[in-house]
Amino acid sequence: MEYCRRCVYPKNAKPTITFDEQGICSGCRYEESRRKIDWVEREGWLAEILAEARSDYKDKPWDCIIPVSGGKDSTWQVKTLIEKYHMRPLLVTFNHAWNSHLGVANLRNLVDRSGCSLIRYSLSPEQMRRLSRWSIKKMGDPTWAYHSGIMSFPIQIAVKYDVPLMLWGEEGFSELVGLLSLDYMQEWTKWKRTEHSMRGWDVDRVLADETAREEGITKGDLAAFQYPTEDEIEKVNLRGLYLSNFFEWDALKQAKEVHDEWGFRFHPGPRELTMNLYAKTDDHANAFHIWPRFLKYGYGRATDDVSTEIRHGRMTREEGIELVRHYDRREPTQVNAYLNRLGMSMGEFLSYIDPMRDPAIWKKKNGEWVLSDGVENHKENPDRLPVDKTDFHYPYYWMGEAFGNEYSEEFLSL
Repeated sequence: MEYCRRCVYPKNAKPTITFDEQGICSGCRYEESRRKIDWVEREGWLAEILAEARSDYKDKPWDCIIPVSGGKDSTWQVKTLIEKYHMRPLLVTFNHAWNSHLGVANLRNLVDRSGCSLIRYSLSPEQMRRLSRWSIKKMGDPTWAYHSGIMSFPIQIAVKYDVPLMLWGEEGFSELVGLLSLDYMQEWTKWKRTEHSMRGWDVDRVLADETAREEGITKGDLAAFQYPTEDEIEKVNLRGLYLSNFFEWDALKQAKEVHDEWGFRFHPGPRELTMNLYAKTDDHANAFHIWPRFLKYGYGRATDDVSTEIRHGRMTREEGIELVRHYDRREPTQVNAYLNRLGMSMGEFLSYIDPMRDPAIWKKKNGEWVLSDGVENHKENPDRLPVDKTDFHYPYYWMGEAFGNEYSEEFLSL
């Protein structure tokens, strides 16, 4: 396997990542390109858009919609748009029924601090169970409903209440793997939502799927995922912007800001699959979500988080490799609890996952699956970035600590 000489991403990373002739991945090149942007100018562009929205919709209760989870990104979005730009957002969230206590507390804190109205759509635990079983079987991911809901339901609300401006946080695929150029100024599209967030499975395709019928999935289960018609979207003139196209985006610094100024709470740590304590804290099934990716492609959440820190110059590649070795190959201790909840044995779960394993990284020896390579075998001649560890005074990293169970009873309430 080829690994980026600057960060720790493998060439089989999903979605598609590319490597140039210097062995540097498209995600690193994308972050490099962000340093050349005139962010003052771009913030000016956003200010003009927001001023127009405030003027056009001053007689309505809301001038924009912000999809939120209660995580650090959505908390920072709301804080910035209210305090800096005096917007009047309607907050919209999707409750997938696997929220952590920490996520619920942070969402409540967000509503309290912002003073904004919140619309929340909730799946029942039984609906989430059916959808999770189905999505494991079809794509090896128990949390398809998470992404499908938050990427669909807010659009329904925008149409229902005639709010034409929707503000998202980072354009995630570009931030991780450099999928698009910053010059493109990617905006929200139905295609992106369906093909990336929903893996190509829109409502009609799910309802027509035999496995979905076997799991008893109904149109009611998928109500939050139904996308408005083209005529409805055109009538509202809906536009979705990514704030990472207008700001010098740095999730760590933004997490610090909302922690210090708005009371956003971090994971108490330590965690099982990553050293990052400020991201992906909203649901207690995140480890169950990310572990199948390791089983398929040989890398996990630590690879994402380490690569981000290397690109921002807060970690060396050598340190990152050690963290990846420590975290990415661990089986989360709570996996059996989730499988029991879904009525699925480990053997059945692996019977769906094993055919999805990438043969470029997984080989079978003596009846067992083993990794054929790892980033630790690619330490030579790294492309180094300057490192500044002044941010390490926050407890985001647990290098050298004794690692325990990720969740206490408080955090693992199924």
